[in-house]
Amino acid sequence: MSRRTGIAGLSLSAAAFIALVISEGFSPSATVPVKGDRPTVGFGSTYHADGSPVELGEKITPINALKTAKAHISKDEQRFRDSLPGAVLNQAEYDLYIDWTYQYGIGRWRASPMRQHIINQEYRQACEALLLPEYRKVDGFDCSTPGNRRCMGVWTRAKERHQRCIDAGLQ
Repeated sequence: MSRRTGIAGLSLSAAAFIALVISEGFSPSATVPVKGDRPTVGFGSTYHADGSPVELGEKITPINALKTAKAHISKDEQRFRDSLPGAVLNQAEYDLYIDWTYQYGIGRWRASPMRQHIINQEYRQACEALLLPEYRKVDGFDCSTPGNRRCMGVWTRAKERHQRCIDAGLQ
């Protein structure tokens, strides 16, 4: 098994940052990516580095989008670490939960069962919680519905994250 360490010494790996922005995709203009979602710009950013919300139609360059995503992640990483006193994770686990937090937000992370499972060192249960029904819905629509064209990417990403989580715990 890959060694777990105190999360105070971890930060999002470069490979995970690249995977995150690739999975988010780049949009030079703010749009609503999935019905019921907030406007996003760049690499899925819903807020600017200064904390102001993204508004429809705003424009961004790829370089500024990377800077915005990195600023957002850096803020969330500190909040994430603060939410897990005494917890230990390996790098792969840390990376995938930061990815989850980027997608769903730090508020949902704090209320998530994954957080409590990690604190309790229940790593398999934390992985399984990634697939709970509340994390496969957008605006009340179940994205795991076969053949849907509305938000299949949400479900695909959840399944991929779950598999990476299981694999990370087995290393």
